[in-house]
Amino acid sequence: MITKGQKINDRYEIIKSIGEGGMANVYLAKDIILDRNVAIKILRGDLAGDEKFVRRFQREALSASSLSHPNIVEMYDVGEDNGTYYIVMEYVSGMTLKQLIKKRGNLSLSEAIDIMLQITDGIKEAHDSYIIHRDLKPQNILIQDNGEIKITDFGIAMALNSTQLTQTNSVMGSVHYLPPEQASGKGATIKSDIYSMGILFYELLTGKLPFKGENAVEIALKHMKNDIPSVRLENSNIPQSVENIILRATAKNPKNRYETASQMHDDLLTCLNEDRLNEKKIIFMYPEHDNEAEVKKTVLLEGTNLEETNTKEENILDDEKNKNTWIWILSIIFIAIVLLLVGIFIVYPKITEVPDIVIPNVSGMTVQKAENTLKNKGFEVAIQVEQVSDEKIAAGLIVKTSPAIGRKVKKGTTIILYESLGSTVYEIEDFTGKNYIEIKTILTTKYNLNVTIEKIDVENDENLDKQAIIKQEPAVGTKVSKGQKVTLYIPNIVDEYPNFVDEDWTLEEVQSFCDEYGVNVTFIPKQTEEFKENTIIKQDRQPGDPIVKGANLKITYAVKFQEETIDNETDTENSLNDN
Repeated sequence: MITKGQKINDRYEIIKSIGEGGMANVYLAKDIILDRNVAIKILRGDLAGDEKFVRRFQREALSASSLSHPNIVEMYDVGEDNGTYYIVMEYVSGMTLKQLIKKRGNLSLSEAIDIMLQITDGIKEAHDSYIIHRDLKPQNILIQDNGEIKITDFGIAMALNSTQLTQTNSVMGSVHYLPPEQASGKGATIKSDIYSMGILFYELLTGKLPFKGENAVEIALKHMKNDIPSVRLENSNIPQSVENIILRATAKNPKNRYETASQMHDDLLTCLNEDRLNEKKIIFMYPEHDNEAEVKKTVLLEGTNLEETNTKEENILDDEKNKNTWIWILSIIFIAIVLLLVGIFIVYPKITEVPDIVIPNVSGMTVQKAENTLKNKGFEVAIQVEQVSDEKIAAGLIVKTSPAIGRKVKKGTTIILYESLGSTVYEIEDFTGKNYIEIKTILTTKYNLNVTIEKIDVENDENLDKQAIIKQEPAVGTKVSKGQKVTLYIPNIVDEYPNFVDEDWTLEEVQSFCDEYGVNVTFIPKQTEEFKENTIIKQDRQPGDPIVKGANLKITYAVKFQEETIDNETDTENSLNDN
């Protein structure tokens, strides 16, 4: 246990605790050699013996140590002292952006843009150094009294050329800022940070998160399926140019996002220019959802500039005969051009026109027979045959084509065949050790399976990840169909209280949480002008404390300030402090 006055490595004297996290605690300390205050992050003692957590802790030091930027917290030192692993970094006074949003609600447009300019500038530096943050959220961004932003907590950052992260590590960071590609089990890229910055920009402008749900899976599904709400519906004074930045940054399809943080930064610099305030709402080139039709490509035909040749006309002006000759020549040239254009755009297309023919019904045929039928009709057939599940058509037979059966298309069009897999849609893999949120999301959205999560008691659970799958039903290799039940078992590890204050819980959500866990909750109003009404500002059970059924929990929330009840409010606050 770290105590006040304790010295780390005979150099850093602990002053006080300034933050607690799931992996490490942060302390204000005095560097007695350089005579300056520093922040020192210390790996929790119960995790110091776990090689996985030690590697992750050291990866944070490695990631951050290579970065030097005014908007990134500076790294000073890293080491180990008698089994205590620590990172020493710049001490930043002030508050987190999350605390600022809690206090202020939505920020002004100019404030939000200034903050985002600093964040994109810092993240650009990280990306240029081949570092992806992967956990960008307002809790990890500090703001000083002078308005300067500092990005911190590269604890789950990833090097772009790293090969050590497995698929299990793909769902990381806060689910409220999670890019859809990571929610579906794909790896992180620099565009994942851009998505998180877009969500953060939305929160700065509206004072709230775009997607909320009862659990992590529900929120992850919304990131994958739901379009982000319009900030202009929240505040009509926000110009379309600003909303377009959020829409582009949070596009579901990474192809539609900014290519780099630098591009987003440049867009922020000009978004309030007069010539951009009334720009049209952005239209994406690539489909945002799987069921969208492919966007048609527009082919722009550039006209050919004809050079006119200057001739000497001195004699023509004096000679009427020569003048008439030129008129005839020009007329003939003009007629020739007209005839040529008619031939190119009318006659030639008619001569070379490819006839439209109907795609025959090959449903229920074998692949070979369907190919022969289509080729005999004058179509090309794609080499790759797609496979889909179908409850009505037996495995091995054709279900459909693309373009669809019955459509009129040009002779020679390439047709894609879809072969039936029968009613089986998926063969169960080994999910042991993988994150249950990721697996449930994939099985639910991609294969339409009915996934349930069960907790079971295990021995020696102190080193287990409570989100890791330890058992599954049906067994590996079992073939399952649409709607069939799949059960994933996770350790029945003692649940902990969440951070109701920093994670934007509503009073109704806290009540539902307490009903689920059998906790007796008491809501205590506190009159204040510092926070928005009904904002949770205090909880007497700290984040990370174990949940015990039947325990009591006190939640203090903000109500409107009323002058005539100042004395009552003071008495209530004093009584709470006494408790």
